[in-house]
Amino acid sequence: MEPLLLPPIPDYHRIDVYEAHGGYAMLRKALGMNPAEITSEVKASNLRGRGGACFPTGLKWSFMPRESAKPKYLCVNGDESEPGTFKDRQIFEFNPHQLIEGTIIACYAMGITAAYLYVRGEYKRWIDMMHAAVDEAYAHGYIGKNILGSPFSTEFTVHRGAGAYICGEESSLMNSLEGERGYPRVKPPFPAQNGLWGCPTTINNVETLANVPVILRLGAAAYGKIGTARHPGPLLVGVSGHVNTPGVFELPTGVPLLDIITKYAGGVRGNKRIKAVIPGGSSTMILRGTALDGVCMDAESLKTAGSSVGTAGMIVMDEDTDLLKVIWRITKFYHHESCGQCTPCREGTGWMEKILKRFVDGDAAQSDIDLLLDVANNIEGNTICALGDAAAWPVQSMIKTFREEFERRVPSPTAAATGT
Repeated sequence: MEPLLLPPIPDYHRIDVYEAHGGYAMLRKALGMNPAEITSEVKASNLRGRGGACFPTGLKWSFMPRESAKPKYLCVNGDESEPGTFKDRQIFEFNPHQLIEGTIIACYAMGITAAYLYVRGEYKRWIDMMHAAVDEAYAHGYIGKNILGSPFSTEFTVHRGAGAYICGEESSLMNSLEGERGYPRVKPPFPAQNGLWGCPTTINNVETLANVPVILRLGAAAYGKIGTARHPGPLLVGVSGHVNTPGVFELPTGVPLLDIITKYAGGVRGNKRIKAVIPGGSSTMILRGTALDGVCMDAESLKTAGSSVGTAGMIVMDEDTDLLKVIWRITKFYHHESCGQCTPCREGTGWMEKILKRFVDGDAAQSDIDLLLDVANNIEGNTICALGDAAAWPVQSMIKTFREEFERRVPSPTAAATGT
């Protein structure tokens, strides 16, 4: 398949090179369309959000009220903080203008007067790249007043976050943009009714919006034929871990996980066996290496396999991996990143980290396995936002899929008594 989001064109990040290859032509096309037509086209394409939830993008756009006495806003979520995920920064570096074009088209489709790109604070290099691209787009009349001579005007602001994972959650992101503490909001009301500064707001992932010019160029029907019917389009798959050639690969949805590992990521280092794979970033459920046959990189296939596509950040682990150290490190991350607003997450993540450390240190009891599972179960579904679930799911999944790993790390009564 010919790449759609990351063409191998030198200097494609420069606006003159982007324009020479058809860049911003779809913005011109969009400005000649009825805004509702654009939303209908995106809805017909069945584009699903690339930020992890896989929510239908066109449907989300349709929630934005057509008429509003208040200004309307678009938040572009580039707070890429999920461990194992590093695909949005590829767009910042190689395709910034495609992201800008998709964002302005989305603003026009929903009648939005200002867009805010929220980027994680650690991405300074890529933030600088986006600032440069936005400045170019302003200078060429693609952002600002009366875009390309049309009656439509909108602004674009790049906002640097402060390095908090919780701000990847959409309502925390909005609070952070407002200058408040990054606490998730209780819903309802939902952002489309009461978002930034109490105004209607839509939040989309970076990769989601980068797909919008592709949809207008190909048409919804052709776009819907890329990959799988229920989760179509090109997908940026980030592969890390014990592979020979880690990186980001643009593929149609539905490519088998084993093909991604062997054909694109160069196979496992040292020709070792695959012990486990986390397919969509650290919060998605772990899969056994022996259970990957027939599992594909799309929402429906991974759901059937007991996991999820998430942000398509695949972490591959070979046969020598200490999975208890892996889950301890993941849990330590979620404990550190808990905003502390909800008691189950604030306290539960700390308890899970402590219990897992006992397994890592060889001090755990057999009862700690079920205690750990009980703590995770009491976090899941009992927090305002999904960070609690994101912390609980890896622990639940690891125990369910690799319980024997935990049991092997419990000292036998004889060994405990003799200190051996």
